[in-house]
Amino acid sequence: MRLVLASQSPSRRMLLENGGVSPVLHPANIDEESLIRASAGPAEETVAALARAKAETVAPLYPDDVVVGCDSMLLLDGTLQGKPHTVDATVNRWRSQRGKVAQLLTGHAVHYRGQWVVETVTTRIRFGDVSDADIEAYARSGEPLECAGAFTLEALGSWFIDSIDGDPSSVIGLSMPLLRRALYSFGLNASEFWS
Repeated sequence: MRLVLASQSPSRRMLLENGGVSPVLHPANIDEESLIRASAGPAEETVAALARAKAETVAPLYPDDVVVGCDSMLLLDGTLQGKPHTVDATVNRWRSQRGKVAQLLTGHAVHYRGQWVVETVTTRIRFGDVSDADIEAYARSGEPLECAGAFTLEALGSWFIDSIDGDPSSVIGLSMPLLRRALYSFGLNASEFWS
């Protein structure tokens, strides 16, 4: 039995590897923008739906393995924010979020032999009052361009996050405590996946 990660996120892979797991990497190809537009529910349901869509795409290929899909978005001033993708969008995002508090929502969908655990973890992020020069340099580094909320907690972005209230691994991209609880609900132990 293996743990399959339906994601290409290096941060999620790092969390699993640091936790003793050598995941099978099978990124799911879904139309995230269409799913976001079609979602009429609360923000937490939107990110959970994205995570489930990823896991559903991959799960049929791994019927006897645990498949994990995740998606993260930042809820800032009542609006969901995805990945900025460009330097200019990153600069604009940081100028609007510096000095503020937002919620990072990470949806999880864990599948095992027809059973599902689908849940969203919410963590409060307090952004530092970052200088324009640091915002420009951070955006130009390329690091935040493909990150929910335009930041990382585990790398250069750590300079600019004053505090978090919640699960740090969820901010990085995958809640290890949630994954542990999901495995327990399936009658499995986390240690069964350690290399």
